[in-house]
Amino acid sequence: MRLYYPLLFCLAAALSSAFVVSSPHMWTKLILTHHWPSTFCSMEHCHPNISYWTLHGLWPDKGIDCNSSWHFNSSEIEDLLPDMMKSWPDLLNPSSTGFWKYEWHKHGTCAAKAASLNSEHKYFSKALELYHKVDLDSILKKFDITPSEKYYTFSQVEGVIENFYGVTPKIQCVHPKNAEFQILGQIEICFNSDFTLLDCERHSTMETISKGDNSTAVNKASGFSVCDHDTPVYYPPLKKTHTNTN
Repeated sequence: MRLYYPLLFCLAAALSSAFVVSSPHMWTKLILTHHWPSTFCSMEHCHPNISYWTLHGLWPDKGIDCNSSWHFNSSEIEDLLPDMMKSWPDLLNPSSTGFWKYEWHKHGTCAAKAASLNSEHKYFSKALELYHKVDLDSILKKFDITPSEKYYTFSQVEGVIENFYGVTPKIQCVHPKNAEFQILGQIEICFNSDFTLLDCERHSTMETISKGDNSTAVNKASGFSVCDHDTPVYYPPLKKTHTNTN
């Protein structure tokens, strides 16, 4: 039997080496990204009836579209769909699963390199779990950061998040031309691979982390970029729909 041990050892080493070659650059950080529907839809011409922060995605800090053959199947997350529709809606096409399919292909298949996220169900359920655990919308409201016509300082918004969670978020705004304010649009909360909270890098974006990622193009087209610390922040309320002009 002893003669087999060297052979088994060599085989294990070869398999381990092959795995490293085929799966380089394991991610080390997850980015839980929230967006504000009113801001998103002001640029994308949709009409949200949502007055709370919704999920944009759960993004590993390395890798894009890691397994194009791993197709999205909504039946695998059927039990999650009611929560998905509420917490992670497609603001452009509310009845479509296209947004989730996109997020799975671009980010989920990369997150799946970790055993804790190595299935479609694990990935989406963990994203929802972290979203509810963070409960960003409630925390902002609790400390009087609410949608309104008044402006906030950037430090007010960032300070609430830093003080409550104990970590630094990355906060993104839209910067209208020739305006003396910026519009709050997206907030990222970061996690270690064991799902403990972690500081986000304020000026490190998915554009530099994952060049070529289509979500980068979406962010640039929508005008999201890191908020300026010295410019007033507008946190837009949900626009009221007037049905009677009299």
